[in-house]
Amino acid sequence: MNSNDLAHYIEQTNGISKPWLLAQLRLKKLQESREDLSLNEYAEELADIHQAVMNLGEWWIGIEDEVF
Repeated sequence: MNSNDLAHYIEQTNGISKPWLLAQLRLKKLQESREDLSLNEYAEELADIHQAVMNLGEWWIGIEDEVF
């Protein structure tokens, strides 16, 4: 699945409100542009995505059936 397919899936499933799907899209786009980035640029972008995911915390606890 490429980033366009993933973006289409996110749109079709109303996933724009699901930040973990947006993080997956960012990861896919980063993967696709890896050869155009320096090692430092890639590492910085990956660290930024990682931090965004870590900032999500454990918000899903107690509502797992509703959000997954």
